[in-house]
Amino acid sequence: MSEDRTISALPDGLWTQPQPSVPSGDDTVSEVQRIRTPASFVYDFTPGRAPSRFLRGLAEKKILGEKCPVSGDVYVPSRGMSPVEGLPTTEAVEVGPKATITSFCVVHIGFGENAPPTPFVSALILPDGAAVSLYGTILGIPHGDVRIGMRVEPIWLPDDQLSTSFENITHWEPIDEPDVPAEQLKGHM
Repeated sequence: MSEDRTISALPDGLWTQPQPSVPSGDDTVSEVQRIRTPASFVYDFTPGRAPSRFLRGLAEKKILGEKCPVSGDVYVPSRGMSPVEGLPTTEAVEVGPKATITSFCVVHIGFGENAPPTPFVSALILPDGAAVSLYGTILGIPHGDVRIGMRVEPIWLPDDQLSTSFENITHWEPIDEPDVPAEQLKGHM
């Protein structure tokens, strides 16, 4: 026979809570006001082999991915394995720098210190030769003129400011090439 374990069978006081202390309402207690307190996290990031290779490439103004040994798809930035096949990727492949906009949105609320003035375009950008798109900001064109299939290229920081950071690409700008038909972009967004 099993023991009764309903709440009513538990010892008295197990589920009770202390009574809250409420101020008497005299002038010695003030209402809580909104408080703003800055907060930050400091952390170290160890990217691993494939992301390190990608970041070192950016320091040389190269966009590097890694090729799936089965499908031949190039993933940028690589995480060291094919997300489809589940196999390690070890062959580094340079893609781009020219690329195609696969999707985009117009951003009306700025964020962060380095955000461009609003409105601006945030886009998924497919570098030539890559199987998946990267995020990037589109500048150098009115936001109403941006379109899917538009050809773009990266705008890099000056050489003396390059580091191992994705921020080496400040933004992407249109180039004078015909748009890529949307049908060719299916599966790459």
